[in-house]
Amino acid sequence: MKFRVRRFNIYLCVVLALGLLCGCHTTPEKEKEKEEKEELAALRLHVETNPDASKRTGSAVIRGITFNIEAAPFLTEANIKETKLIDVVGGFEISIQFDRQGSWLLEQYTAAGRGKHLAVYSEWSVPAQKQEKQEKQQLNKGRWLASPFIRTHITDGLLTFTPDATREEAEMIVKGLNNQVKKLHQNSLLPD
Repeated sequence: MKFRVRRFNIYLCVVLALGLLCGCHTTPEKEKEKEEKEELAALRLHVETNPDASKRTGSAVIRGITFNIEAAPFLTEANIKETKLIDVVGGFEISIQFDRQGSWLLEQYTAAGRGKHLAVYSEWSVPAQKQEKQEKQQLNKGRWLASPFIRTHITDGLLTFTPDATREEAEMIVKGLNNQVKKLHQNSLLPD
């Protein structure tokens, strides 16, 4: 059996050249998709309460109004099933669908807190272009977004509110919360 070294080298060169010409490269769309997947957000829901001397209460200033709230949140992003940004007449709203446990908690707290307010707090990822050479996405300091009034108990686990945020910020919050939910599901921290 004769082995032709020259022919083998030609085939090797052709394969290497094709690999270099057709090799992987990152497109701007893939980079943007990767950045969006890295965006994360956090959400905390607190209920309005009467002030007391214990450390179980705190205060939140939302749209210039000070609310006395329970210091510990009763719902977090761990209880979210899905988040959406909805266009409405005159603006937009954030709609949050909670999982089964979150729905139960939301129903319980809104039934007991009729006539009070919820306080919605969020932190979200700082856009990559605004970060100074940081490897991981960093969450901003966050702020209070809304204080929806509890008129009746919420039985379907769906909370919708108009945030005190720009549309760009609201989009980042929604993307970040949905990414956070996916991340938690992938790590098996949440039931399906």
